[in-house]
Amino acid sequence: MSLFGRIFLLNALVLVVAAALLVFSPVTVSTPALLGEIVVVGAGLVAMLVANALLIRVGLAPLDRLTRAMTTIDLLKPGPRLTAKGHGEIAELITTFNAMIDRLEAERGFSSARALSAQEAERKRIAQELHDEVGQSLTVVLLELKRVADQSPRHMREELRQVQETTRSTLDEIRRIARRLRPGVLEELGLVSALKALTAEITTGLAVTRRFAKDLPELDAETELVVYRVAQEGLTNTVRHAAASTVDLSLQGHPDGVELRIKDDGRGIGDAQEGAGIRGMRERALLVGAELAITAPPRGTEVRLVVPSR
Repeated sequence: MSLFGRIFLLNALVLVVAAALLVFSPVTVSTPALLGEIVVVGAGLVAMLVANALLIRVGLAPLDRLTRAMTTIDLLKPGPRLTAKGHGEIAELITTFNAMIDRLEAERGFSSARALSAQEAERKRIAQELHDEVGQSLTVVLLELKRVADQSPRHMREELRQVQETTRSTLDEIRRIARRLRPGVLEELGLVSALKALTAEITTGLAVTRRFAKDLPELDAETELVVYRVAQEGLTNTVRHAAASTVDLSLQGHPDGVELRIKDDGRGIGDAQEGAGIRGMRERALLVGAELAITAPPRGTEVRLVVPSR
């Protein structure tokens, strides 16, 4: 029976009983009312209110759970669905809500996949242009500077050498940016080599410990790219925000596939809101059905990604 039907039936039952008592029993109400009559009417009223309150409280309890779920749900953190407890419209409402969340997660996953695919394509294009256009132009500039320096008077050569060094440093920085935009080593040498190259680029004095298990399960190209991007974002956050002195990066086998773990000894995340970087990590993890957890141990921050093997 629906919630409306149960409330209506209870109220009708109480009113019918009250009417029957007035019609078929010697119960009457005097004018002015006597104390005993007031007690009887008051007791009946209290009984009716208590019965209504209990019924409404029990009937609306599933709605309280639904309200809490609505205020706390995050499409980037999938969780168990609500159990469709209750009667009539209540159970139907919870079932509809679960179906809506399933649909929203599927649509968000599809949209995120398209957005990240376009992002990777754009990164690849920019990296290619940096390498082919800007990189080659700076290489030509370096050669011209060397030719001019060799033919210049002695007092100008030192200044030209400094310009050469500045140009060479700029060229190295552009190549580094291109490698971060498009990890060619990931395509050519695999995930472990790409992670080693990623940690080798850290030049801020941060002590990096690397641990890679042997005989890791084989991952497809899309999953390897997700692991690499999560590691890249995690290390970038450590370098920029953690004020850490050490960071440990490990890639180990897991009963469900492969586990990536990044742990530093920095200041931790505290109560800070998740930024675009972390939300991007969560979106990438959802694309390949991986589990991402970002926790704050007694000291520092730990990023843990478990990806299923194919």
